[in-house]
Amino acid sequence: MNIADLLDEAAARTPGAPAVCEGAAVVHDYGELAARSRAIGAALLGEHGARPGDRIALAMRNTPLYPEVLFGAWWAGLVAVPMNARLHPKEFAVLAGDCGARVCVATDELTGPLRDHGLGVRLVGAAELAAAGPVPAGPPAAVAPGDPAWLFYTSGTTGRSKGAVLTHRNLRAATDSALADIGTGVDASFLHIAPMSHAGGLFGLAHVARSRAQVFPRGGVVDAETLGEAMRAFGPVSFFAVPTILRRLLDPALLPDEPAGLVHRILYGGAPMYAEDLRQVIARFGPGRLWQGYGQGESPGTITYLPPEDHAATAGSRLESVGRARTGVEVRVVDQDDTDVPAGTVGEVIVRGDTVMAGYWNDPAATARTLRGGWLHTGDLGRFDERGYLTLVDRAKDLIIAGGSNIYPREVEEVLLRHPSVAEAAVVGAPDPEWGELPAAFVVSAPGRTVTAADLEDHCLGQMARYKRPRRYEFVAALPKSSYGKVLKTELRGLLGQPRPDHPG
Repeated sequence: MNIADLLDEAAARTPGAPAVCEGAAVVHDYGELAARSRAIGAALLGEHGARPGDRIALAMRNTPLYPEVLFGAWWAGLVAVPMNARLHPKEFAVLAGDCGARVCVATDELTGPLRDHGLGVRLVGAAELAAAGPVPAGPPAAVAPGDPAWLFYTSGTTGRSKGAVLTHRNLRAATDSALADIGTGVDASFLHIAPMSHAGGLFGLAHVARSRAQVFPRGGVVDAETLGEAMRAFGPVSFFAVPTILRRLLDPALLPDEPAGLVHRILYGGAPMYAEDLRQVIARFGPGRLWQGYGQGESPGTITYLPPEDHAATAGSRLESVGRARTGVEVRVVDQDDTDVPAGTVGEVIVRGDTVMAGYWNDPAATARTLRGGWLHTGDLGRFDERGYLTLVDRAKDLIIAGGSNIYPREVEEVLLRHPSVAEAAVVGAPDPEWGELPAAFVVSAPGRTVTAADLEDHCLGQMARYKRPRRYEFVAALPKSSYGKVLKTELRGLLGQPRPDHPG
């Protein structure tokens, strides 16, 4: 059960169908994509010294090379470790080191910074790897269903990213669930405007299973010209978007009305989305084009869904929910003893099914906590209604989601505390109309020292990805704390003057 079988099956069924496209051009058909992936897999095993089961880190922006490398790794029996292309080089190094990557494959614009900062593992340019010569046709490597296929680095209460181990069975189950629940939504080309390292890549698997084209805007640029070009050439198209991008697509300057008519299905999720914003999206695109998915890296994009027919209910609670349980997944809302609570009662959302990860990479303690009793404990709080629709009301963790990207407050706080003029720091999410949330930092200066927002901006940019840095600083004499010395972040959020968003979409 190698997930690479999806590509081999598509190539055998429809070898001449467009598989990878850029702008208005077909880069590879399915027969060619399968051949290119075999060549890349063979090169990773040969000249680059990988062995089946090794981890291959991917520091790649969206590019037509991405599907080749991803399926090439799987064809060779390797474990893909897609990483957010917006990370700081030091952060790439941490993840590559954590998973013990044998090789890191990077796109051109990232190879220089990664080499300059000392990645710590063998660095190979994606273009160089893609130039590998052809190899004889052959099936993907034999793997067990429970063997790792994808390490999905996700959030953690400690601030340290944890690698959710997604097996070949997990990816196949998530793909089958998408085929069942998205339905005709995958009967279109798939336009990659969200990073393939996350939900965009996972939803792309269902489109490979249907032999649909994977379309990349020309040059990786997303604007009115490139979107219009790709949609006219390969429309109708479906795509995945986080709420930030959905809000931007309301502007005809980014997506004019004519190509907007070529949108077949919008798959969205991954971050809080206000119901009023969603009503504006419905007003522009119509309810029949929208499909919401709620999931986590630990059950990749596969917990609940809100299908197009439910988007027609623009009044009432249904539009504010995240829908019903996905096909092949059991979802419960429980109390602290893991006992089901009645409809309308808030509890923790827990999940079971073949989509749920095998565990966290090299972290048995976190695995045991999260998968206790055979159920994934999401850390999200929600309530069911009488019809089985789930509404999320809060997060048990203090995770900040900015435009679909996870930001861990503890991680940002640790960077701030490295500044010699900072004695204490606490980071919380501040509501933002465009991004959903943005980090806000409360800072206590060290005795006898002063520090400015400009000082801390420079400090953070030198140590973390730009999108993680605080956008607002509040300099205070002391942080509010409980009698046990714990920082009271609820009070800090109150000082910002607004509650956090209450509708994760």
